[in-house]
Amino acid sequence: MGLKKILKDRIYLFLDGYYSDLKIRRSEYIKKEFSKVGINFIIEEPLRYLGLKNVTVGDNVSIGKDWRVEAFNKHNDQEFDGRIQIGNNVNIESCFHIGAIGKITIGDNVLMASKVFISDHSHGNVNNPDEFKLAPAKRPLYSKGDIYIGNNVWIGEGVCILSGVTIGENAIIGANSVVTTSIPSNVIAAGVPAKVIKYIDIPQN
Repeated sequence: MGLKKILKDRIYLFLDGYYSDLKIRRSEYIKKEFSKVGINFIIEEPLRYLGLKNVTVGDNVSIGKDWRVEAFNKHNDQEFDGRIQIGNNVNIESCFHIGAIGKITIGDNVLMASKVFISDHSHGNVNNPDEFKLAPAKRPLYSKGDIYIGNNVWIGEGVCILSGVTIGENAIIGANSVVTTSIPSNVIAAGVPAKVIKYIDIPQN
């Protein structure tokens, strides 16, 4: 083995260790920004965040890279108390986007595929046409209510969950669905908008 290769390998080893250490330190710094974080919370970067002091995370949670979490306290001249609560044993894949001006709750043992979007608000109220004279980014944020996702829910790829929605325990939401109304427990729902397509008969213990 030549001296050049030995030096090259040692430089790569040093840089790998340096960047790994930097990543760990940044991860620990970000965790301190949350209201509360449980054990074994895995943070993957890159990520974008706003208002982490109003976000709580349970134990054994992992969220893939390219995620965006926003708990709003202000938008233009509006003030909010946006809060996000993520339960225990939650696994969320990459490109996850969640935004709250009210409260969004994700229960325990929830599994989400990639590109899931959860938002309890929209830019403007469709029942107030005067707001449409403004650019979308300048319109007031409007919500139909909080979002609650129950325990043991499985959410497929590319799903959108909008304001005022409750998803019951054990529900499965099919890929690319748009959830605009509440979904009961123990069902499979899919479509745009999402509707129940199958009831699941879960044996009682």
